[in-house]
Amino acid sequence: MNSAAVKPIPVQEEQDFLPLLGTDYVEFYVGNAKQAAHFYKTAFGFQSLAYAGPETGVKDRVSYVLVQNKLRFVLTTPLRPGNEMSMHVDNHGDGVKVLAIWVDDARRTFEETVKRGAKPFLEPVTEKDEFGEVVRSGIHTYGETVHIFVERKNYNGPFLPGFKTWDSKYNPTSTGLQYVDHCVGNVGWNEMNTWVDFYGRTMGFHNLVSFDDKDISTEYSALMSKVMSNGNGRIKFPINEPAEGKKKSQIEEYLDFYGGPGVQHIAIATNDIVHTVGELQHRGIEFLTVPASYYEDLSARVGDIDEDITPLRELGILVDRDEEGYLLQIFTKPLQDRPTLFFEIIQRKGAKSFGKGNFKALFESIEREQALRGNL
Repeated sequence: MNSAAVKPIPVQEEQDFLPLLGTDYVEFYVGNAKQAAHFYKTAFGFQSLAYAGPETGVKDRVSYVLVQNKLRFVLTTPLRPGNEMSMHVDNHGDGVKVLAIWVDDARRTFEETVKRGAKPFLEPVTEKDEFGEVVRSGIHTYGETVHIFVERKNYNGPFLPGFKTWDSKYNPTSTGLQYVDHCVGNVGWNEMNTWVDFYGRTMGFHNLVSFDDKDISTEYSALMSKVMSNGNGRIKFPINEPAEGKKKSQIEEYLDFYGGPGVQHIAIATNDIVHTVGELQHRGIEFLTVPASYYEDLSARVGDIDEDITPLRELGILVDRDEEGYLLQIFTKPLQDRPTLFFEIIQRKGAKSFGKGNFKALFESIEREQALRGNL
């Protein structure tokens, strides 16, 4: 495997058979959607958008939809035990069920992916209300994660049919989060290439970057990763798998606590990471930290940057550079009691990469947290 070499594979016409417009929404299955919605509004600055539940004619679940700039999060809780939603929460804790993708033609997208080997999750369905119609379809991917394809060009409602506008008097100010930069999936031993092949074969993605266990390793643990990207680069799905190390890697810990493959973290873009991270810390979000020594030779490692290093050091923000520019990034601690899902906050200043130069410091920080939990 090439060590973190960017692979600019030309996307030929037949490879770009699946035009994707961007991330439509991310849906979480959670134990208590009302409380989770309050957390995401208070801590992350999301706003109320839409609601579905018994009051809107939906009898088996409640869903709260939150928005912040181009981000849409859906928090869903089952109202009865013994169904797929409740079993998902029992098995995984709070976690991502749906990575929804905005498309121009949900029927064609479904047909193209299924004929190339994707397992159907949702046959194309047209949903209507007074605001128009939405067509949705879906396929299975790693673990119990699914992709829903959303065609909404003939719809102008608040979210989807079946949802009503959620009027709330509590809408904290934004923290500056903008859109999904990428979503990372953790899969089991020797499964990374299977899912790399899946995204290439069924959705026309190409392998943008590869990292092996020499790139992502510490004294104790290692992992491997390949970044898959669609033709226009709007959707990026890194896929991680464990690699052999002296002790348990973060990927193994995730798989143990999540109960199998799933979404490890969501990277969210901001235009001002110092402001965003300062706001998030003020609102109670905890981040992984790196030793102060990380900043001693930062200028020598990454060159000139626009930002003052002092606030970066105070907030624990990491910096890395590639041929196109540089990026700033930081990672939250797990958002639930299970050490599974977390967020990355990222600001790109031209860089197209994923912070390879920060891997060692980052994963040593994760290992310190694992050791505190007794899981290293």
